[in-house]
Amino acid sequence: MINRFSVPLLETSTIDLANVASNKIEPEKVLTNARILSTYSDRILKDKELWIFKGRIACIKPSGSYKEFFQMDKSKIYEVNNNILAPGLIDPHMHIESSMMTGCAYAEAALLNGTTTIFCDSHEIGNVCDTDGIEWMLQDCRESPISIFLTLPSTIPATNKYLETAGGDLTDKKTAILFDKWPEIKGLGEKMDFVSVCEGNERSHSIISETLKRNLPVSGHVFGSEFVAAYAASGITDTHEAEDKLFTNDLLDAGLWIFLRGGNPKTPWNSIKEAIKVITESEASTKRICVCTDDRDADDLFNFGLDWVVRQANTLGINNTTAWSMGSLHPATRFNIDRDYGALGHSRRADIVMINDNLEVLNTWIGGHLAVENKKITSSIDKQLSENRYKYPKRAYNTVILPEKINFIPDMPKESEFKINVIKTELPGIMTFKETIHIKKNDNNWLNILKENNLNYLCVIERHGKTGEFAHGFIKNFNLNEGAVASSVGHDAHNIIVAGLNESDMKLAVDIINDLQGGIVIVNQGKLVSSVKLPIAGLLSDKKASDVAEENRIFKEHWVKSGCTLPYMGFNLLPLSVIPNFRITNKGLVDVNTMKIVPLIEKI
Repeated sequence: MINRFSVPLLETSTIDLANVASNKIEPEKVLTNARILSTYSDRILKDKELWIFKGRIACIKPSGSYKEFFQMDKSKIYEVNNNILAPGLIDPHMHIESSMMTGCAYAEAALLNGTTTIFCDSHEIGNVCDTDGIEWMLQDCRESPISIFLTLPSTIPATNKYLETAGGDLTDKKTAILFDKWPEIKGLGEKMDFVSVCEGNERSHSIISETLKRNLPVSGHVFGSEFVAAYAASGITDTHEAEDKLFTNDLLDAGLWIFLRGGNPKTPWNSIKEAIKVITESEASTKRICVCTDDRDADDLFNFGLDWVVRQANTLGINNTTAWSMGSLHPATRFNIDRDYGALGHSRRADIVMINDNLEVLNTWIGGHLAVENKKITSSIDKQLSENRYKYPKRAYNTVILPEKINFIPDMPKESEFKINVIKTELPGIMTFKETIHIKKNDNNWLNILKENNLNYLCVIERHGKTGEFAHGFIKNFNLNEGAVASSVGHDAHNIIVAGLNESDMKLAVDIINDLQGGIVIVNQGKLVSSVKLPIAGLLSDKKASDVAEENRIFKEHWVKSGCTLPYMGFNLLPLSVIPNFRITNKGLVDVNTMKIVPLIEKI
């Protein structure tokens, strides 16, 4: 079985590598007649070959050099045909749970996209199952053929118990134990409670302190230039939330690494187009800039992987070698793993991608093992992904515990005039806004109010068996035209979120999720229209990546047909009360800027 622990750089192998590089020992494999993309010098080196031994690169030689010293078996020679060999891509910030698949399954799409190493933030499963969930994910990732590191979830729950109810509660003491137990934890994940951090909240800073004690980096998540100074002063040294040139410039000059986020242009996860202008227009250096994917659903993962983000950077004005470096050596440097990863240097891991002049991935080697050839997963890797995936415990399959009685829509006020505070969406971003609508006597009927103001009902239901609370809201410009939609992936506490136009369909959607023990569903007129089952912690499928992607593709088609203009992953973010400006949790509507609950209905 191939995994990241199979190619350690030990004293004995360094002797072997030195002997191979000195032409004394025959390499185990040679990739010849290649152009080498050097991330060290941002150049293409012509007419070269790589000598590989024990899963590592022993040396780079002129093409044909192996013939001068050894009579090698032809099976050990791989003809590159003047294509480009580049280091495997490294994703510095992503969430496996957003792909709706396990860590082992995720490797299929990653390898096809030339991604051989990822840094995941597993705060989703942590919010549901606390430290158990994080450790299940780590065990899962150890069975994966790609290298998976963790930036430890930093903000569980995302705000506090007064604003949301989560299944987990990750304290500074739990954080310290995990850091010391799991060597693949390489830093602290995105510190999302940026308002609390900037206000000097003791709990927030105690978790940062445990990270800095171990000389590990702290990742960030921040909106608004007014927060940059205090945020950077708190020890946070990267962020993927660089949305525009000016904000990105402020973050860079404050000492933060920037992870330019690229994704499907039809979703909010494609901020690279504006943020990259800090390089192309403001002439900032790329030395502390990487590219990342952040969130990808299963379907988009195959079509908009990290290789796509690199090509996007190239299209937007970054030269091809620098763009690839931003997806390989730069992330490796940021997380201090560049001794082994991020370049095709001597003694580095043989995580190699063969690409054409358009930076399209043709082949991928992981630790010298051919994992993708001619854009297809090889049989040995397919067997590992099919038969040797980690099995989550039974407890992970029973995490949806709903209250016995749920009112899905609010009671109509008795007053003849009143105000309602609604969540307003504005595409293409993920930010939402507060809008107050005055309701007059002749509008005093919810159905009329929905129709006249382009609203849908909204409800968030606590699903961890703790409080049994639910909260009501309205969402404007969501444009669901009939029925209801619901999800158990309501970030970040991952309570159930449901939107609809009538109570019966909203109830049916939630009942189906309860029966499935997690998923995303669309219903209409008492019938299930489409669903994706997510039985592991209500977040993950236990199927292969390609199967989950196909289910997801079909679901998204039905989502669009239902009229929903906010992508369903954006819908899942509506309860995430650290994204400006106005959100909803199981406790109620939240003003993110003040971190206070706002009433749904107010008297005039």
